[in-house]
Amino acid sequence: MRSDPAHLRIRALGAVSVLIALLLLVRLYFVQIVHGADYRDDASAQYVSHSPDTETRGSIFFTTKDGDHPTAAQMNSGWRIAIKPADIVDARATYDEIASKITLDRDRFFSSAAKKDDPYEEVAFRVKDAAAQAIRAKKLPGVLLVQDQWRFYPAAELSAQTIGFVGYQGNTKTGVYGLERYYNDTLAEHVSGKQMNPYAEIFANAGALFTNDSIDSLGGASIVTSIEPSVERELEDTLDGVMKTYTPRLAAGIVMDPTTGEVVALGVRPSYNPNTYNLVSDARVFSNPLVEGRYEMGSIMKALTMAAGIDTGAVTPETTYNDTGCITKSKRQVCNYDFRGRGVVSMQEVLNQSLNVGASFVADTMGHAVFARYVHAYGLGDKTGIDIPSEVMGDISSIDRNSDVDFASASFGQGIAVSGIEMIRALSALANGGKLPSPHIVTAIRYQSGVTRAIPVAASVQVLKPESVDTVTDMLVKVYDNALLKGALKQVHYSIAAKTGTAQIASPGGGGYYSDRFLHSFFGYFPAHQPRFIVFLFAVEPHGAEFASATLARPFLDIAKFLINYYDIPPDR
Repeated sequence: MRSDPAHLRIRALGAVSVLIALLLLVRLYFVQIVHGADYRDDASAQYVSHSPDTETRGSIFFTTKDGDHPTAAQMNSGWRIAIKPADIVDARATYDEIASKITLDRDRFFSSAAKKDDPYEEVAFRVKDAAAQAIRAKKLPGVLLVQDQWRFYPAAELSAQTIGFVGYQGNTKTGVYGLERYYNDTLAEHVSGKQMNPYAEIFANAGALFTNDSIDSLGGASIVTSIEPSVERELEDTLDGVMKTYTPRLAAGIVMDPTTGEVVALGVRPSYNPNTYNLVSDARVFSNPLVEGRYEMGSIMKALTMAAGIDTGAVTPETTYNDTGCITKSKRQVCNYDFRGRGVVSMQEVLNQSLNVGASFVADTMGHAVFARYVHAYGLGDKTGIDIPSEVMGDISSIDRNSDVDFASASFGQGIAVSGIEMIRALSALANGGKLPSPHIVTAIRYQSGVTRAIPVAASVQVLKPESVDTVTDMLVKVYDNALLKGALKQVHYSIAAKTGTAQIASPGGGGYYSDRFLHSFFGYFPAHQPRFIVFLFAVEPHGAEFASATLARPFLDIAKFLINYYDIPPDR
């Protein structure tokens, strides 16, 4: 009896199906059991795992006077050299081979090579590509090359306290000081740490991935600063000279455009190299005292006191008083720096000779409430909003105590403590038609999408009448031309408005002042009635000179001359 052809076909198909199933089972066995680990490695290769050490981070740029943007901070790429100790056949020979191509820490290498139970030990970092490829070509047993990225600061110490650096907070790599910290969310690339399939991401989010806003929100943007590297170098070199000559505990300075509030240079000594921040023994050097520190600035405050008195009509440059050398306020004496009386003198002489009794006279004449209002209007006691982290607020609480002696002291810059950036902002009102600018450092953000966006700046605030500022500026020009070092620094073709300050340093715990420790300060702006720059300098506990006129006047002039020549500023007289 013949079989039905249909049944034969069914049996044949069944046999083929069984055979295919058996083949699949065999294949599955080899895939999952025999070669499972290999396939898992291959499978994982299609995923991208982002770690803090290999993610993109935006650059930081300086801005030259010509509009070029040299790099202040960037990511460098290279390799780490690692070893698998158990696979090292001859540790000495392996060391010699690697050390012939790179600088290799001998003790670290042999200590790592001895750890036979450890599967992975890193022995070298930041290896350039050419050296890494030369090592790879040797095919040394147990030697591994791992892609590496690191933050690099091409200008080294230049503007270190402003730029900051990238380091670790716990196990997280992040900006920890300066602009690196303040703009960390902008500079760092925001990528989830979990694994993701890039193809799935593309298709699932195709619409969103290619919009500027979505790309910009991922971070990894670069920032452009107003720091001019040549001016910064001049400022820092000048501060180095102050440190060498007068050995202060600290010296710092700011160069700013008083009209826009753009900080052109901001320098601090002592400083450090952010490329080797791990070698620094005193972490205080990382901080920026111009923003994070409060100081009693001394007699440069007299310029602001005089401006307030003139603005209210309480005094004019010709107003006189009888200077007795010392006066009594709240049962305490307030004296001139030398305790000598001058007799009948004008307000111009108050600034020329930096008379404490005269500054107190101005504050008394306008009234304490009015004087306090101007101190607040100058922004003293408030944050400036500058884009550097950890900005402190000045302490002017003494003028709120309504004590005669506190008002007298505040009028000449004692008993109130402010930051350097607060002080230069307040003084900039004298150079900016009576308007307070908003100090800032970053001017623009460059996103990965190619879009560049300017940083909006808060509008200036009018605190003094323009005519009052003109009057005070004339007075400060006379101070610089005639009184400062008896006119030795007068510039024939350039008018400079300036004032010195010498303040006693308060002893801890509110126990009065040290008799032998001083803070020296200096500010000046030029050309006086159409100023291009304002410069502020200070030094804490300098040695070998009693007054700021000796320590800071000539360093200021060095900076002023550099700026005049570098920017080709035309003469104004």
